[in-house]
Formats: sequence, C-alpha cells, structure tokens
Amino acid sequence: MKNLNFTFILLGLFINFLNAQKPEDIQLTTEFDKILSEQFKSNETGGAALVAVNGQIIYKKAFGMADLELNVPMQPDMIFRIGSITKQFTAVAVLQLMEQGKLSLQDDITKFLPDYPTNGYKITIEHLLTHTSGIQSYTGMKDFGEVMGKDMKPEEMINRFKNQPMEFAPGTKWNYDNSGYFLLGYIIEKITGKTYPQYLEEVFFKPLGMTHSYYGNDKKIIKNRASAYDKDDSIGFVNAQHLSMTLPYAAGSIQSTVEDLFLWHQAVHSYKLVKKETIEKAFTSYKLTSGKDTHYGYGWFLGNVQGSPTIEHGGGINGFLTNGIYLPNEDVFVAVFSNCECNSPNDVSSKMAALTIGKPYSYKEITLDNATLQNYKGVYENEAGDQRFITWADNQLYSQRSGNPKYKIHAFRKDNFFFEKTIATLEFIKTKTGQIEKIVAKGRPRDEIWNKTNKPLPIETEITVNEKILESYIGDYEIAPGFILTITKEQNKLFEQATGQGKNELFPETETKFFLKVVDAKITFFKEGSGKATHLILFQGGQEMMGKKIK
Repeated sequence: MKNLNFTFILLGLFINFLNAQKPEDIQLTTEFDKILSEQFKSNETGGAALVAVNGQIIYKKAFGMADLELNVPMQPDMIFRIGSITKQFTAVAVLQLMEQGKLSLQDDITKFLPDYPTNGYKITIEHLLTHTSGIQSYTGMKDFGEVMGKDMKPEEMINRFKNQPMEFAPGTKWNYDNSGYFLLGYIIEKITGKTYPQYLEEVFFKPLGMTHSYYGNDKKIIKNRASAYDKDDSIGFVNAQHLSMTLPYAAGSIQSTVEDLFLWHQAVHSYKLVKKETIEKAFTSYKLTSGKDTHYGYGWFLGNVQGSPTIEHGGGINGFLTNGIYLPNEDVFVAVFSNCECNSPNDVSSKMAALTIGKPYSYKEITLDNATLQNYKGVYENEAGDQRFITWADNQLYSQRSGNPKYKIHAFRKDNFFFEKTIATLEFIKTKTGQIEKIVAKGRPRDEIWNKTNKPLPIETEITVNEKILESYIGDYEIAPGFILTITKEQNKLFEQATGQGKNELFPETETKFFLKVVDAKITFFKEGSGKATHLILFQGGQEMMGKKIK
C-alpha cells in the first residue's frame, strides 16, 4: 500500500508539473531542444543552456558530451571556462570601488600604476573599461603562444606588454583589448589588498551563492568540470591546447555554470552589487572623442536581437565558447556554453532569445530571376573602410567580407537575403530611381551599413604552373609560434592548411602568387638562388603576415 500511495504522489506531482507549464513554454521547450540537439550532437562535444523569463528559469538542459574519452554525457550544471564574460565581473568590481570613493573612472592609471608608460597620454580607468585605451592587447602579441602554458604573476605579464607601442590615442578608437582588463584586475588588487581570485570569492561568489564558480585553476580538483576541446579537420576532435589560467586573469579566468551566471545576472540587475544609476553607466554605449558610438559599455556589449535591445557578452578561451544575452525590455536571459572552440553558441543563443520574445529567425527561400540577382553584384564598404563583395557564380549569389570566407545568400523576399549558416540577413536599399545604394547587414549584435561603391569586383585569373615549381613550395611555414601554414601538392594542385583548420586549394595567378576562393586571401612565395622557397607572405584582412619555411 505504501508503494501504491507513493505512486499516486509521484503521479500527482507530475500532473501538477504539467499544469504549471504554460502551453507556450512547452512549445518553446520543443523548439529549444531541436535547436540545441542539432548544434550539439549526442556523440560529440556538448553544451549547456538556460533560459529565464521574468526572473524564473523556464529551460535548463544539456546536450552532447562533457568528456569524449570517458564517454561522459554533458549535464546542465557542469562547469565551463566562461572566458571574457569574466570582464563584467571585473567591471562591477571597479564600479564598487568607485562607489566606495577609492577610485574615479577618470583617474589616470598611473595613480595606481606609477611606473606604467603612457607615452605622454592620459589613460583613464574608463578607457580600460571601454577598450579605448590604445594599449596593445597582450593576447594579440606574436610571442603570446610561447608563454601560453606558463604560470605568471600579474606583474610579469604586465611587464611583457607595457612597453609595446600604443595603437592609437586614448578615446579615439575602439579595439577589443585584454590588456586593459588585465590592468584593471591588478588595480583592484592594489586598492583592496586582496588578490583578484580572493576578491571574486569573497565579494561575489560566496555572498551570491555561486557555489559552482571559481577562478580558473587546472591543478585543483573541481567536480563536474567539462573537458576542453578543439577540432582538427584531419583527425577530428582534439584536446584543447593548454593555457595557464594565470594568464587570462581579470580578462577571462572565471569558471562557472549557466545557472550560476544567471544568479550573477539577477544580482547585477536587482542592484545588489552597485546602485542602479551606477550599473546603468555600464549599460550605456561609450562614445569616442569623435562622437562615434562603440556599442560597448563597461564589460558588456550593447546590441539587439531582431530589433530588441540587448546587454550581452560572449567568451572564447582554449576549449570553450560561451554567450550570455539579456533583453531588458522583455526581461529574458539566455546563456549557452560550449566545451569546444569548434562549436560557437552565438547563433544558438540568439535564436533562443528571438524565439522567447516571439520574434523567431525563420526564412523561406523565394526564387528571383538571374537578371535581378546579378543586379546586386558589387563592392560595398562600411565606415571603417572594410569591403564586402557581392558576387555571382554558377547561378548563385555570394557575400564575402574582406578577409573572410565566401557565403551563399538566398532571397526570402525581394531585396532581402539570408545566410545558410548564420542568423544574419542582408537588405539591399535602393534609391527612388531603383538604383542600389547600400546594404543594411542585420545580424548580431547590431546592424551595419555598407555603401555601394563604383569599384570593380576583383578579377582573379588562374594560370597553369609547372609541377616542379609547385613542388618547390611544399613544406611548413611558421606564421607565429604554434601557428603553421602547411603547403602540400596533390596531382597538379597546391593546397594550404593552417594549424587547426581545413585544407584549401591555392590557385595560381603567377608562378609565385596564389589566391584562395573560399576566403579573401592571397599567398606569395619567395625563393633563394637555388630555387628553393625560403618564406611566404600571407595577405588577408588588410594584413601582411610572413611565414618562414621551417620544414
């Protein structure tokens, strides 16, 4: 009889659970499951996701694998490195110190770092918070790969980047900068007398009940920690390259769960950590001295999902990619974490957010005649001078941003196109006379304008090159420590393969100059007197990168 009563109790609880779920929540669950199961396959690396509406969690699930070697499925409460989402913790810590009168956002950083070389400029705390300091990001330095696995004290890392040339005058440009947040972590330590990890634990994690959040530490045994992966096209999934967690520091060293991040989100937006008027500064887009909007506040990006404003940030760190989006108008919070650098959660989280607010990304292709499609061809430029090529080949329209791969685009209504593998769309805007004047690229996290130019599309003509000449280029070329460009030959064709990336064919336009079709890039080979290749130069994204032949 006890067993029968227990059965009735369980049945009653189950019925109550079903009754408590709104029909729209059940429909959302089905949609979320579909999106996430397609992104995170059951036998591949995995992800965890959470959606909350009006402060209540309506969805929390995991898909895929947490550990491929031990065959451990992903669970919703598993711990991930959250990478640059760490920056909002650093920003709030700085704002707390501001409220306590221990610093001003307009303080020169030399007030706390007296020996820091500012090259005659005034670099403020606010410049560090907003990525407008002009200080070079240490993770972008050529020798960063040489020290990735080395434990370093904050002072040691600062000494590595502080004497690098300034990239621009403070406040005049925006450039994502890990060095700025690294310096903020060190300033927090200088003011409080606590290490940055201690500050996180004592001021944030413990008081907020974030019991599954830690400053990164690979030596410590942490239960339910997901393994870290990357992907090599030649062999499949691989263990992520080792990174000492002393290096991301205040720019990216936190480990957490999707639910702990939600606890943090609630604390921030209920003003438990800093006052309402203070945190609103963090959610206000910083303007450059020119008046240009940066779409970044203090530790958060400001964007939109289907036109609805967002406060958000993602994270990318060895083995993990993460994203957290908040839509304040609808009070919707979405977090999706992935344990592979190969599997970005950005589109997934955006689609989930859009579904939750009733603005799903859904496009049905329509057919336009070839003459209409070819009319969209051209070179378009944004205000930064970057170019987007709209091209036509094999009865298909393509979009390619300079330095990036080429993507197919499909019409869902006249003058409006969607991409196959992203949530972005392109709208071609015409003048009153019907001439195309610009593109509005509607994507994430914000829209972007591309004006049509009179510049001709680049024409690349292939030639035939003698096999012996092609053979002289075969080998490994080191672009940067740990980043190798491997050149191989198959039949009478040359191929390149960068570390951790796929193999792509090179097409000759001269005996020494080659171009790629999948991405806007070119390679020029250089030889010595004997005819052997000594190095190459990779031209991509407006940069010239030399690779010395090492093998």
